[in-house]
Amino acid sequence: MDNNNNDQSQGQQINIELGEKEAEGIYSNLAIISHSPAEFVMDFTRILPGVPRARVHARIVMTPQHARLFLNALMDNINKYESQYGEIQLNNAGPNFNFPDTGETFH
Repeated sequence: MDNNNNDQSQGQQINIELGEKEAEGIYSNLAIISHSPAEFVMDFTRILPGVPRARVHARIVMTPQHARLFLNALMDNINKYESQYGEIQLNNAGPNFNFPDTGETFH
């Protein structure tokens, strides 16, 4: 593989369009993460007080390599946020769910 092509592709600019609906965003306070050998699946939902059911509002599927890149980018942004605003405090006051043990992670 030609290294010059690698250098050119890394410097390539991509124009990303953000539609009106996507610009509104989706609020999520619960992510359910599972994986297979080929992909990571992240389901984003929200839990509301007094509502016994939750609906998945967005599902993101990515390769393990892209999941690692996503984690690196998220950690970089969290570090920048904490440098500017202080450490993000976590408390144990979150909801307690009785999900079956499927190997999935809930956050």
